[in-house]
Amino acid sequence: MTATSTTTGGARTGGTRTDGTGTDGIRTDGIRTDGTIAVNPVLRVAPVSPAVAAAYFGASLAFHADVSDVAAALAADGDPGFVVLDSRSTEPWDQGHVPGAVHLPTALIPEQAEQLLDKAVPVVTYCWGPGCNGATRAALALAELGFQVKEMLGGFEYWAREGFEFETWEGHERRTADPLTAPVGAEDCGC
Repeated sequence: MTATSTTTGGARTGGTRTDGTGTDGIRTDGIRTDGTIAVNPVLRVAPVSPAVAAAYFGASLAFHADVSDVAAALAADGDPGFVVLDSRSTEPWDQGHVPGAVHLPTALIPEQAEQLLDKAVPVVTYCWGPGCNGATRAALALAELGFQVKEMLGGFEYWAREGFEFETWEGHERRTADPLTAPVGAEDCGC
């Protein structure tokens, strides 16, 4: 492992000596020989222990589902075991939504969720996309009512960008998958 090094005119300087200290005076653990911590934006806040990381990432998967996993589950034969909920208002719903999704704007969840949804069936919420926390607000409102809930990461934006079919007020549409969000020539990204 090469020690953290300084940048001079765009070129990296430094290396690792046999004692584990870089030629720039930084050990491989990111500590300078004078005991101060090397300036590195990634390690400025140290990573947590593996056990804490496992708990966090495990919890994250319990709270979130990604677009391609939702699409694959909906495309498989049979009941996917969850319902998809679009939490946006009528205008964006008409503009495009996941086929088969339930339309329930966040503001209406407290008064309508129990008539439209079954508490025994997990709900996957979505809104516009990563720049919008509407799906998070909808998930919170549903959880407070006693529903099991996950949030679909990427929202409708990534549903469309990954090339999945969607419905509009005019019918069904599908866009070409964006190669920056979906693999070209493969069914999935392998993750």
